[in-house]
Amino acid sequence: MFNLKLFLKHRDHAPEFKDIRESGRVGLPCIVINDGEQIVFDYMTLDIEDIKK
Repeated sequence: MFNLKLFLKHRDHAPEFKDIRESGRVGLPCIVINDGEQIVFDYMTLDIEDIKK
């Protein structure tokens, strides 16, 4: 929950999230790999070596 609060604090002031804020969406921090083949929400679980293959 703490990371979400930090993200929302950043999102509320970052210009790149302007469209998301104005449309009433939250936005969700994640990493999308290979056009949606894999979606990672916790970067600590990301296996960089596996992605390189």
